[in-house]
Amino acid sequence: MKILGLLRHAKSDWDDVGKRDFDRGLNDRGRKGARLIGRHIAAHGVDWGIVLASPAERVRRTLEAALPRHEPVFDQRLYLAEAETILEVVRDHAGDADNVLVAGHNPGLQEALFALVPPSAEDRLFDKAATKYPTATFAVFELDIDDWADLRPDCGRLVHFVRPRDLDPALGPED
Repeated sequence: MKILGLLRHAKSDWDDVGKRDFDRGLNDRGRKGARLIGRHIAAHGVDWGIVLASPAERVRRTLEAALPRHEPVFDQRLYLAEAETILEVVRDHAGDADNVLVAGHNPGLQEALFALVPPSAEDRLFDKAATKYPTATFAVFELDIDDWADLRPDCGRLVHFVRPRDLDPALGPED
């Protein structure tokens, strides 16, 4: 069995409309959400053998706030990646790690949820995640594989799903 975590970047900063999408950082709410979800990830207790990440600025800033002790492996393919690309990057980089965390973007992360979990493993937690995958959301999957080369659709079960608003209601949707 392998463990895969998916972390969506925190709330990005739209104040400077002249910046390219790739170069946008985090706003204050995003920085707070990233720190909060980082504490939750640490308390969750999984030792992430490798962290794979989109090189976009908002992902970099999220990881600096959430997981400052990890040195991510940045892969350009994860920038706005679709589910199959996310799985491909994991297969390419995971090596012997038992636990891999991917930090990236939607809609690809939510698409990965749909790809990994077969209909027979859908439950209330899956339904919650399927409804919306907001910024700074953290999900964990148990995968029925022994080697990352075998990572494929329908091999997982969602075992953990937390949004920043689950930890602090003030980080819920803005009115």
